[in-house]
Amino acid sequence: MILYGAPNPAPNPRRVRIFLAEKGIELPETPLNLMQREHKSDEHKARNSLGQVPTLVLDDGTAISETVAICRYFEETTPEPPLFGTGAKGKALVDMWVRRIEFQVMNPVGNFWRHAHPRTAALLTQYKDFGEANRGAYAGGLKWLNRELADQPFIAGEAYSMADICALTTVDFATWIGLDVPDEYENVKGWHARVTERPSAGA
Repeated sequence: MILYGAPNPAPNPRRVRIFLAEKGIELPETPLNLMQREHKSDEHKARNSLGQVPTLVLDDGTAISETVAICRYFEETTPEPPLFGTGAKGKALVDMWVRRIEFQVMNPVGNFWRHAHPRTAALLTQYKDFGEANRGAYAGGLKWLNRELADQPFIAGEAYSMADICALTTVDFATWIGLDVPDEYENVKGWHARVTERPSAGA
């Protein structure tokens, strides 16, 4: 199989690399140069019609896109350690938290990146006021997350999971584009330190 991705700071390919590192799966990434728009080439669009990374191509030619879908494939093929929860309740909670992170934390970061950051100005029509408004939306998402982390070490509870991977890659990318975690969000800072200490965070 072949995993097409891109190096840091691209957050979505990093999600999969961290997941694989946590699982102990060795699968070298085949990088595409995003600056040279290799992900938008006809060759890659034949694998992923949206021209995105990461994309996993299985030995039978099946192409799987979207980070959670790719990681779920590896969760099934390599169940240990479980990163999508265990049991009906645990799995439901991880799914819930992944979606919450995507909506409350990742969406504002993506909107700021697309509409307010100079690196994306040539790629689309930017609506600067909307983009800048997402600074506040991101801060609000972190404020909510700070409260939620008051009584649990990881995003979905006591165990490290896919929800932590989604949040870590988002927060790190946000910092790279100029959206820092306010110092007063001590629970988020503490969580970030814990998950960054894991060897997989360097993936």
